Parts: sequence; structure tokens; C-alpha cells
Amino acid sequence: MRVLGIETSCDETGVAVYDRDAGLLAQALYSQVDLHREYGGVVPELASRDHVRRLTPLIRKVLSDSATTPAELDGVAYTSGPGLAGALLVGAGTARSLAWGWGVPALGVHHMEGHLLAPLLEADGPDFPFVALLVSGGHTMLLEATNVGEYRLLGESVDDAAGEAFDKAAKMMDLGYPGGPAIAAQARAGDPGHFRFPRPMTDRPGLDFSFSGLKTYCKNTLRDCGGDAATDQDRANIACAFEEAVVDTLVIKCRRAMKETGANRLVVAGGVSANKVLRQRLDEAMDKQQVGVYYPALEYCTDNGAMIAYAGALRLAAGEHEALPIRIRARWPLAELRAPGDRATG
Repeated sequence: MRVLGIETSCDETGVAVYDRDAGLLAQALYSQVDLHREYGGVVPELASRDHVRRLTPLIRKVLSDSATTPAELDGVAYTSGPGLAGALLVGAGTARSLAWGWGVPALGVHHMEGHLLAPLLEADGPDFPFVALLVSGGHTMLLEATNVGEYRLLGESVDDAAGEAFDKAAKMMDLGYPGGPAIAAQARAGDPGHFRFPRPMTDRPGLDFSFSGLKTYCKNTLRDCGGDAATDQDRANIACAFEEAVVDTLVIKCRRAMKETGANRLVVAGGVSANKVLRQRLDEAMDKQQVGVYYPALEYCTDNGAMIAYAGALRLAAGEHEALPIRIRARWPLAELRAPGDRATG
């Protein structure tokens, strides 16, 4: 089973070819960060137009790099949601057209399932069952995964996700976009003990998250430091306190999830999973609980075609494919997914 994977849910154009016997054969990624940086965030219309420009050349490159002809493909997988509607339509339209022309099945993949399964691309990837912390863009959630497509939601963000909070805090402090790496870089010069921000929703039962109040606390602290007149050291101290609060909150919730489920494997995936402080703290905390922690390689933390090709290959191999109409879902709860072969096809 050899699959072409296409990812265009937001601001990265990702393409890959995955073979279930040989593994990942080739991948290519184009990031739109420079395009959106001057606006301080993703502009949906610009994102869609750039996907149109980049996607076809990337497909040609990946097919060439993997020495794959269309006749050797067994299917085309693409991100059909959640994400920006216009961006999703670019990938879906291209994927479905290619699949139709090549006479192979096409399959829409859930973006967050791609992230969840990304650590399985590694040689030492985890076996099911496991608990997963997904921290990607507008999503922060904890899931119990017993198999592909068999997911139980344990908790999720009730307002801003961790990634959104990083972006908004960085914008407040004029640190640039994307916010996660900008906050992390500034935090390295900060004094960890200078400020202490709250750890939202950790003083009550449950596994839900909330980062909106933390963002407000950051705004008020910056104001108390003089706002635009705040010094570089003030901003570094605030960034450090903010990062510490987000990381501690995620770690506390993960520890609680592992205790409640009795699981001994934790998967951490999505863009925020690349944060070095988060990885260090999770490794330390889970080691004390005798829990194994699994991450995707850094290149698979952000959106990429490899995770879509992999997830698609698993489902296509089980006989799934999409009916002819092109469908996308800008909002798509991960808990609605079913195990491969159980989803309606046509």
C-alpha cells in the first residue's frame, strides 16, 4: 500500500509518499510563516492562495524524490478537516482530482488523527493503548486511544488552546509570529522566580484546560511593567513565567490523566510538543510514574504530509475511501471518528 498524502489545513503545505512496507519514502513542506508574520497571524485568504501556488510543484517533487509514478500509488489521502475552509478545499480538490485521474481511491483524513499517529512513524513508536496529549494550533486535548479510530475524549480546552495562547501572548509583547518559538526564545533570558503566573484549572477535578485567563494575566503583568515601555528583561521575565505556567498546566493534567486511566504510555504531539521545556518536564514527571513518553520527530510536530499519508494508508488499507462529492469539515470533533472499516464509504 503506497499512498500520497496532502496537508493544507492552515499555513503549511505538506506532501509525502508513504509505503506500508518501506516506510516514508519522501516528503516536502513549505511553511507560510514569512507570508503571515507581518500580520501577526494567519490570514485565511492568503493561506489558500499560497497553497494553490505551492501544492502542485511539491507533489511533483515528492513523486520524483520517491521514484514513484502515479501507476504505483494505491491511494491519495488528504486533510479534510478541521482547519481553514479555503485551505482545506485546495488540498481536497487537488487530491480528489488526482485520485480520479489516476483511478485510485481517495480518503479525507482528520488533521488531529494525523498528529496523534505521527509518533508511530518512528522506529520506536508506541503500541496501543495509550493516552495522547494533542497540542496543535487551536487544539489542546487529552485522549485515550485504544486503537486507530478508537478514541475517548478525556479533556479539552474550554477557550483558548495552548498554541493560541502562545501566539496571543507573543503578539502582546511584540515578539513576533509564530508565538511558541518566540516565547520560548525570549524565556531563556528570563528569571524563573521573578513572576509566577496561575496554573489554570489545576485546583479542581477534571482534565479540561483553559488558557484565556492566563493570556489576560500576561496582559496585566505587561501593563504593570509599563506596557510598551517595558524593558527587554521585563519581557523575558514575563515570557519565562508564561511558558512555565503553560508547561506546568499541561504536565499536571497529563499526570492526572495517567493516574485516572492507569495507562503506562503517553503520546505528545502537535506543534507545542516541540517545546524543549515541555519535553523535559514531561519526561521527568512521567519517569516518576513509570510511564513511557513518545513524541514525533521535530519535523513531524508541525503540520506535515507524512502524518496524513500514514494515517491515510492505515484507513485505505482497511478498504475506506470517499464518495465522489468533495467534502471538508472546518470543525470536526476527533471523537466522531471510527475504527478503520467502520466509517461509511461510497
